[in-house]
Amino acid sequence: MTERELFYRHLGLPSFYPMGLEMVKAEGIYIYDKSGEPFIDLVSGIAVSNTGHRHPQVLDAIRDQLEKYLHLNVYGEFIQSPQVRLAEKLTGLLPGELDSVYFVNSGSEAIEGALKLAKRFTGRTEIISFVNSYHGSTHGSLSILGNEELKNAFRPLLPDVRLIEYNNYSHLRHISASTACVVLEMVQAEAGIIPVADDFLQQLKKRCRQLGVLIVVDDVQMGMGRTGKFFSFEHHDFVPDILVLAKALGAGMPLGAFIAKKSMMDSLACNPELGHITTFGGHPVCCAAALAGIDVLLSEGLIPQVEEKGKRLVERLSGHPAISEIRRCGLALGVDLVQPEKRALFMTSALKQGLIIDWYLFQPATFRIAPPLTITQLEIDMACEKLLQALNQIV
Repeated sequence: MTERELFYRHLGLPSFYPMGLEMVKAEGIYIYDKSGEPFIDLVSGIAVSNTGHRHPQVLDAIRDQLEKYLHLNVYGEFIQSPQVRLAEKLTGLLPGELDSVYFVNSGSEAIEGALKLAKRFTGRTEIISFVNSYHGSTHGSLSILGNEELKNAFRPLLPDVRLIEYNNYSHLRHISASTACVVLEMVQAEAGIIPVADDFLQQLKKRCRQLGVLIVVDDVQMGMGRTGKFFSFEHHDFVPDILVLAKALGAGMPLGAFIAKKSMMDSLACNPELGHITTFGGHPVCCAAALAGIDVLLSEGLIPQVEEKGKRLVERLSGHPAISEIRRCGLALGVDLVQPEKRALFMTSALKQGLIIDWYLFQPATFRIAPPLTITQLEIDMACEKLLQALNQIV
């Protein structure tokens, strides 16, 4: 059988309608199919490839670690240089109260750890999250997902979960002394790039501090420079109690983390001991890649360029008759189509132009633009020309 036949026959797939492109190589902002045709990756593997595909510095770090060791023992037993150096690097970039890092394998897994930590530390059970939020698809992360349709087939889910409306001040009254934590994104990505209102965030912070409720920030999609700051909460006068990272953290390798103050994190180590454990979390090769990825973001000055690059994308696309609105935060854009019923035609046209685009989960009329932060101004112009050609097909 061909690899295409094997793909459809033997892989468990999340939908019956995958893109089905047969890719053989990736470099920078490009992914190449088996015929050698290049596609511009305008979604960064869904917010993963912030440093581009196969950055040379990341590859060197991976090769170097491969020569030393791979998996040795379950996470947290042996002192391994890539893990401890990455924890040092991350905590050095964060406010002092976020000084303890627990490494896992993915964003969903990091959310699971953060929820357990909040419940264990506070002794409370209620968790509050927001309508149209996305936090993953494992059992606990699905429980706090802000979309009921995606949850109904899997009930009963985690108890004591309450959804409130994002940026709705009156809903803050639902936060109570029974609440362990509030989980939020600084920018709701899957809602089509909806930022938190700063005053709403300050009011939420005030109420949570008054009631002893922890605030968990999910920075899985919008962290690691995507918004023009290293972490999205840095745009506000605010520091979360628990920070969740993944996706771009591993610079193309699978890695997640939840981060809190040491005294809080230590609550997972007693009563019971091994309150949270993982076999492959903090894999040394993934941590080595992450260290190199952070160095690339800093040494190449990519994050200070984000705002200018994001503005250029908006300037080039604004005014097209097929677009009704563009929302942007850094290098993450949500572009609304005037005629959402033509999205399939637009997707086909974009692929023919050699573009990889995607749709936001809770906004079927909105497509995602979130290219690698390494994209150049020239590459932005070229990608926009192709996008405009694809948009012309649905006017």
